[in-house]
Amino acid sequence: MSEVVTYTREDRVGVICVNYPPVNALGHGVRSGLVAALEQGLADAGAGVLLLVCEGRTFMAGADIREFGKPMLEPTLPEVIHRFENSTKPVVAAIHGTALGGGLETALGCHYRVAVASARVGLPEVKLGLLPGAGGTQRLPRLTGAAKALEMITRGDPIGAEEALALGIVDAVEPDGDIRQVGLAFARRVLAEGRPVRRVRDLTDKLEADRGSEVFQQFRDALKIRARGLFSPFKCVDAVEAAFTLPFDEGMKRERALFLDCMASPQRAGLVHAFFAERQVAKVKGLAKETPVREVRRVGVVGAGTMGGGIAMNFANAGLPVVLLDASQDALDRGLAVIRRNYEHSARKGKLSPAQIEERMARIQPSLDYDDLRDVDLVIEAVFEDLAVKQAIFARLDAVCKPGAILASNTSTLDIDAIASATRRPEDVVGMHFFSPANVMKLLENVRGRRTSDEVKATVMAVARRIGKVGVMVGNGYGFVGNRMLHVRGAEALALVNEGASPQQVDRVLTDLGFPMGPFAMADLAGLDVGYRIREERRKAGVVVPDSWMDTLVARGRLGQKTQAGVYRYEDGSRTPLPDPDVATLIEDFRRAQGIAPRTIDDQEILERCLYVMINEAARILEEGIADRPLDIDVIWIHGYGFPAYRGGPLFWADQVGLDTILAAVRGYHERLGGESWRPAPLLERLVREGRCFGDLT
Repeated sequence: MSEVVTYTREDRVGVICVNYPPVNALGHGVRSGLVAALEQGLADAGAGVLLLVCEGRTFMAGADIREFGKPMLEPTLPEVIHRFENSTKPVVAAIHGTALGGGLETALGCHYRVAVASARVGLPEVKLGLLPGAGGTQRLPRLTGAAKALEMITRGDPIGAEEALALGIVDAVEPDGDIRQVGLAFARRVLAEGRPVRRVRDLTDKLEADRGSEVFQQFRDALKIRARGLFSPFKCVDAVEAAFTLPFDEGMKRERALFLDCMASPQRAGLVHAFFAERQVAKVKGLAKETPVREVRRVGVVGAGTMGGGIAMNFANAGLPVVLLDASQDALDRGLAVIRRNYEHSARKGKLSPAQIEERMARIQPSLDYDDLRDVDLVIEAVFEDLAVKQAIFARLDAVCKPGAILASNTSTLDIDAIASATRRPEDVVGMHFFSPANVMKLLENVRGRRTSDEVKATVMAVARRIGKVGVMVGNGYGFVGNRMLHVRGAEALALVNEGASPQQVDRVLTDLGFPMGPFAMADLAGLDVGYRIREERRKAGVVVPDSWMDTLVARGRLGQKTQAGVYRYEDGSRTPLPDPDVATLIEDFRRAQGIAPRTIDDQEILERCLYVMINEAARILEEGIADRPLDIDVIWIHGYGFPAYRGGPLFWADQVGLDTILAAVRGYHERLGGESWRPAPLLERLVREGRCFGDLT
């Protein structure tokens, strides 16, 4: 008998119990233990029904990540599930916590399923570039019908127990309690009522109802927009469709073939890298695991603009009271109105109830008085990018906030140490760079200053998790990690347009790679005045930043989507960027004034100049210790800037392209264009010389 799976009997219920912390993952020991325990239960004449239950905080939450990339040892999961499904005694799965991926597939191989109210179930394989490969695409639609199975499998998001009950995925939902007792009670009911073995594979009602339906083509059409560029969601549709067109055993073979197609796809490697990298960034290099974390019970936000309001929403959503401070009542009123509109938008999508809107709004206390920040544990400054303004605010916060309060800046580019110098407590000062829209974007770039304490670093990383963000700790330096790379890309994109490309062509090349939008459409979304202020701050600091036609757009009041005109124009109520002849004329005038003769630029040059310059800058960022690991950069760009996760992040992608190829191009552009951004980074040169890649750095 496996050490992680045991068999016991209570009265006439044979209990198969999995205990493999932390999440009862379906590793080889669990799989072989399940088979052995099942055989023991079938041989036990005293057991009339079998119960599958798990110890700890969850049911089986999927594959064992420790086995990723290794050959699968027998018994495979499909073999295990086949044995459970063919049991001659009824098998009940008792679900608590989460039943995800192979965990839910195992439960679907049982004959009955009971869940506690807090349980969640799902098939998230698509998020790793895969599809459910142990019968999930064949069994789930037999319970839910085609549309819901397609939605669950192509999105990969879990659903709650009550919804699972309504869909027929589980047979009963009980109040939260001891899952073993819940399972035993249900199993005894199955036995007392003489319920038969009921195999999901044999259910046909939902198949007949949807056979020949147009739902499959409708999903494919929708995925062309929602999952543009992705491979596995379309294979998921093919696999689910097989449940409706093929006998079960043939459908299983089709699922397996499609699963292997996904396994062979480079997208799978990129998504798996992104999955592990997201978990690894929580472990900050040099920060001891036992570092104390300060308690954060009340938060302050200075600035009720777009960013400040979005930041406040994050904390209100997490149940924390927020003091939202601004200099004028008008600014506060506008900020609160935007917050309410955002919540009402969520309510229209069914994500919030009217009562929840009022509950969250009530957690946000508007204020015009810094004295209202006296008892906050964390205050985040979120005003525009002006160092002098931020220093004045931090001096005020230093005088008002209690000892031990963390003073954070949402700055996207400015020197955290320079901001901290306005206080008498630099050890309590840190950057917390949220991304716009702050209530939506997952990334939180936490910036350590030279004197930021370990306790403060640990606390802001914990705060990131608490408010549902992916926190990444980075060092202090202009633009930190994300914006420093963004700005060299932006400068190159601008240069390409100056030389003859159009903004539309540059944007298209980047969206063809998998970005949700290109640099010019993104600038319009963020607001052209944001970039203008950053350029002005750099000019004040003595950096040579040439004037450009982008500055002229700002001078003309074309600030992007918020004014319905920026690099592109926008129609009422639409966010679709439309080419504007006035901007094309402005660019032509700028070229003439600069003496530039425009030339034809091909897409490959645009791709190389926009992406390779970022890779070169990332190598410098690593050398300088601003980022600790390549995976930190990958996570920042995936969650903060829309780098396609299926490409694994910019440095994972660079390794796939080949660092020797990139270095040769960088050297060529440096010879042709000059400039510091094209000077080959010593780390990039060293890696190529040694035959290594970014993935070799830890």
